[in-house]
Amino acid sequence: MSQIEIKKIIKALNASDGAGVKLKRSIGTPEADYIDPFLMLDEFGSENKDDYIAGFPPHPHRGIETVTYMLNGEFEHKDSTGAKGIMASGDVQWMKTGRGIIHSEMPAMKEGKLLGFQLWINMPAKLKKNKPEYFYIKAKEIGLHEDKEKIVKVIAGKFKKAEGPEKNHNVEPIYYHVILKEGKIFNCDVPIGHNSFIYILKGELKVGESDHKKTENSNLVLLNRGTKLTAKANKSTEFLFIAGKPIGEPIARGGPFVMNTKAEILEAIQDYNNGTFAKY
Repeated sequence: MSQIEIKKIIKALNASDGAGVKLKRSIGTPEADYIDPFLMLDEFGSENKDDYIAGFPPHPHRGIETVTYMLNGEFEHKDSTGAKGIMASGDVQWMKTGRGIIHSEMPAMKEGKLLGFQLWINMPAKLKKNKPEYFYIKAKEIGLHEDKEKIVKVIAGKFKKAEGPEKNHNVEPIYYHVILKEGKIFNCDVPIGHNSFIYILKGELKVGESDHKKTENSNLVLLNRGTKLTAKANKSTEFLFIAGKPIGEPIARGGPFVMNTKAEILEAIQDYNNGTFAKY
């Protein structure tokens, strides 16, 4: 097995989206535009309601998947497929937008702490025109491994006997939320060829043989390809580990649309403007 090492450490940038929700963006930036198949990673969170109360009013997507993981707080989802529900702490929403969906994410709370993540995953050309799908995953449905050294919540993939609810996916994703005690080591296997990264919520890690002092809060740790991840907590650390098989196709971006060509982006804009976008 080849040991995974740190390739680059990327500091998340302050940004805003929706109706002014404040967030930190680490993928989808000039420094990390696209980590195939991952298009964007946002951390949204604040104890100040003014930073999130305006939410994400109705907006379209085409050609991507969004995975929203709520750690603290509540948001209400509604979309053009008729799906709706309230995401509570620990829940996950996995949305495959395919040929088009219009949805909103609005706070179902008037005050208190909000913390969550949204990951965008690209879709291969053959799936970009599929009918959209929406999956709501309750906290209790997420795979869980717990021992004296760590807690691993498995949203996608498998860790020891814990298995995530998202299965048979084309990019074979791994999505772990890891809580690791000081001085302890987290090990896992990664499929050959997968791109991977760590996002640190709090704490500090030593990854592989390299000792990087900057692996701290709101840092994205981009990793070299390999098949064995070893991470040691220099202090009590909480992080996301995410990996996926590259799609290897050209991409064209147009705001909430990600396709393979500029012509397809223009088509998506035209469909949205003429009212045929989310007609199934």
